[in-house]
Amino acid sequence: MDRAPLTRFAWLSIAAAVLTIGLKTAAFLLTGSVGLLSDALESLVNLAGAIMALAMLTIAARPADDDHPYGHGKAEYFSSGVEGTLILLAAVSIAVAAISRLLHPQPLEAIGIGLLVSGGAAIVNLLVALILIRAARHHSSITLEANGHHLLTDVWTSVGVIAGIGLVVWTHWLWLDAVVALVVAANIVWTGFGIVRKSVLGLMDSAMSEQERRAVQSALLPHLSGGIQYHALRTRVSGTRRFVSLHVLVPGSWTVHEGHELLERMEADIRHAVPNSTVLTHLESLEDPSSWDDITLDRAEATRE
Repeated sequence: MDRAPLTRFAWLSIAAAVLTIGLKTAAFLLTGSVGLLSDALESLVNLAGAIMALAMLTIAARPADDDHPYGHGKAEYFSSGVEGTLILLAAVSIAVAAISRLLHPQPLEAIGIGLLVSGGAAIVNLLVALILIRAARHHSSITLEANGHHLLTDVWTSVGVIAGIGLVVWTHWLWLDAVVALVVAANIVWTGFGIVRKSVLGLMDSAMSEQERRAVQSALLPHLSGGIQYHALRTRVSGTRRFVSLHVLVPGSWTVHEGHELLERMEADIRHAVPNSTVLTHLESLEDPSSWDDITLDRAEATRE
């Protein structure tokens, strides 16, 4: 799969971040709302995340080479991890500003124009977020997924801030603006931890999803006849690519050609069931006792037992 076209989505995210930073900063300057300030600060994180996404998507698009025989797909996890960390830092900045305003409330100004500008920024983020999330699902990109969900969180943040300012106007309780900003910070923390966790799991060579593993097992099922078995089935995810390895046990009387043809059919069916997957198979004899000694990851461990 060609990953190079994905960088255009990163450029779209960068353009949206620059536009919304300008709109939200203008809204803050017009109203003096710390809630809108928190919204603008999060857009700065959006910009940093989008730039990081562009860099990592560019690296991930590089083909496999001698130093990276399995490709560069894991570069995407660095992007989502950095973005998650930046989100957490933004949450701290928002909380500090909100606590200061909570202790020293200030009246809001030009609320109508400020909310209109902020609402426009929210619409821009919503449209771009939906585009990114759709592209992430189509291309199995964790970078676009993280970026899209971050922008979507930004939309809900804007909605919350606008609602908070509306409550201030209705109740004349100036402290509500700061309270809403604190709620926004808490929501951003939740999102940031989720993104960082998913990135760490990816770098730890996590197995494919339960749905994908069931698809692999279903693809193998039609081949299990005449005593044919398999074991040591392992899967892992590296960026957008899936890796599957297994040992296939066949009668010892089979020729190399017969075994090779079976493995070719198995691998083709797995690749059809799980697109963008690399399948590694190992042929073994049913009658050889040593065939059952390498089920675990470390054959030496299994042999000693």
